[in-house]
Amino acid sequence: MWGALLNRVPNPFTLMDSFHIVMTCLIILGIVAGVVSIIAGLNLMPGGQSARWLGLLAAFFGLTNGPVGVALGAYTLVVLVPAHTRNS
Repeated sequence: MWGALLNRVPNPFTLMDSFHIVMTCLIILGIVAGVVSIIAGLNLMPGGQSARWLGLLAAFFGLTNGPVGVALGAYTLVVLVPAHTRNS
């Protein structure tokens, strides 16, 4: 079906090139988000406070990954943001 619709576009090769560039960037973003999340999880397991910024970075990356990522990223942000920052 995609090929049938692509034939009706004035310049289909530009659209396909743009699609491949965007898809490659999304795949790279997903891989980076996964690696950062795994590293943050491993650093947070012993209870270290120094890994909090890495967990926050993983939460922000999680916000870009669909509905489940938004839910997990928002929960992680609520848990990892310091209490004195939330109360002010």
